[in-house]
Amino acid sequence: MEDFDIPGGEEMDLGEDKVGEEREIGSRGLRKKLVKEGEGWETPEVGDEVQVHYTGTLLDGTKFDSSRDRDSPFSFTLGQGQVIKGWDEGIKTMKKGENAIFTIPPELAYGESGSPPTIPPNATLQFDVELLSWTSVKDICKDGGIFKKILTEGEKWENPKDPDEVLVKYEAHLEDGKLVAKSDGVEFTVREGHYCPALSKAVKTMKKGEKVLLTVKPQYGFGEKGKPAQGDEGAVPPNATLQITLELVSWKTVSEVTDDKKVIKKILKEGEGYERPNEGAIVKVKLIGKLQDGTAFVKKGHDEEELFEFRTDEEQVVDGLDRAVLTMKKGEVALLTIAPEYAFGLSESQQELAVIPPNSTVYFEVELVSFEKEKESWDLNTQEKLEAAGKKKEEGNVLFKAGKYARASKRYEKAVKCIEYDSSFGEEEKKQAKTLKVACNLNNAACKLKLKDYKEAEKLCTKVLDLESTNVKALYRRAQAYMQLADLDLAEFDIKKALEIDPNNRDVKLEYRTLKEKVKENNRKEAKFYGNMINKLTNIGS
Repeated sequence: MEDFDIPGGEEMDLGEDKVGEEREIGSRGLRKKLVKEGEGWETPEVGDEVQVHYTGTLLDGTKFDSSRDRDSPFSFTLGQGQVIKGWDEGIKTMKKGENAIFTIPPELAYGESGSPPTIPPNATLQFDVELLSWTSVKDICKDGGIFKKILTEGEKWENPKDPDEVLVKYEAHLEDGKLVAKSDGVEFTVREGHYCPALSKAVKTMKKGEKVLLTVKPQYGFGEKGKPAQGDEGAVPPNATLQITLELVSWKTVSEVTDDKKVIKKILKEGEGYERPNEGAIVKVKLIGKLQDGTAFVKKGHDEEELFEFRTDEEQVVDGLDRAVLTMKKGEVALLTIAPEYAFGLSESQQELAVIPPNSTVYFEVELVSFEKEKESWDLNTQEKLEAAGKKKEEGNVLFKAGKYARASKRYEKAVKCIEYDSSFGEEEKKQAKTLKVACNLNNAACKLKLKDYKEAEKLCTKVLDLESTNVKALYRRAQAYMQLADLDLAEFDIKKALEIDPNNRDVKLEYRTLKEKVKENNRKEAKFYGNMINKLTNIGS
């Protein structure tokens, strides 16, 4: 969302105009009477090029000027001092097609001097103005460095982002009209830019198919040094202002699938609708996998071959491909760049068509032909929910034993989600659901401890204790989390409570011994800290 700044020293006009009524605009005596309503709700902004018809008269009705008589509309740039202040302030309140009469006091017109011979000194003027149209001119960097005038409106509402690859056409001229650069089609990444800084700044404000005229000041052109002639490009003198005609032909959306930017997706062809596969979905794809040198190591679903089918989140393909497919729509074609951590890692890997060397970045061109989503919990009946939760729990157990704690944690979370809302369950089903919730939250807490996410481990154990206040495992694991979070008093409370319930529990006893050592170590550190502080205070006082 953009910030809408009100320029300093100006008042925002929020008045409602009604046909036949007159109202004051601002606080300097400018008055407006609406004759005919305009279209829509938009009004021109400072910097826009407006086109009007007008008739100007003195208060006694004497006409001194009229564009209508000349049958030639008048154009000017709003808010740039090209007309009297009353016009700049009044016309920015008008809508397209609107007709209004402005009564303008001398201080907002020609003042004490007037405009001889037609306008006497200190004259109040009336203008009958019709706003025919305007061309939007935006100060896109808010510093006067790049003004953008739209020549052809674009499609839809999206704009390219920094990682995206744009295809543009442009022509750059000096102020005297000399052509210094031209391209009938060049592709570049927005973040990296092309030709001069203004192009990447401008394309981020444009829509597909939009064509604009940019007025580019030196700070967004070639600055104090200018640019020497090179190849087909002409020289740009120092401190030159450029006029650049720019068309955004199209762009390819590039997104970061993982937060660490090690799986990148570039959309080559947009997909349909808004649905995407979920975890556990069965997907059918066409894919080609290549190494950095272009060597293909896998090809599936092409040349009338059967489509490649796999279930997401089941480690049936490399992690980067798995994650990327979850972001795709049906019919989408994308190019994936996958770092070794999300591909084949540090080991050599024999694939269908070639060997993947250790530590290789790989590339997949993928088309998501179709997918069948795994049923969400709200699509299941009670028995199906219990069965799904049990299945997810067992899958989590297998992953935990294999040391895949993050993936196991997700399985336990899914299991609990299946049975989270049990208001429609019968008594026996509620008991089964409670047993599953306790087991899954306890197992998930064990995952979180392994992953060093101690806050989350503590929360999961607390959920179990809300259901079963005497659950020894929950007390024991919460104590472990508290110890890592340095909440030793809370850890001791949980361990003592666990030993009251199960005095012979070997694991809890060992943890109590560890806790006591931690408390002793903590006390030693505190004693040393306060001892040093007292010594310093004593030295200061002596």
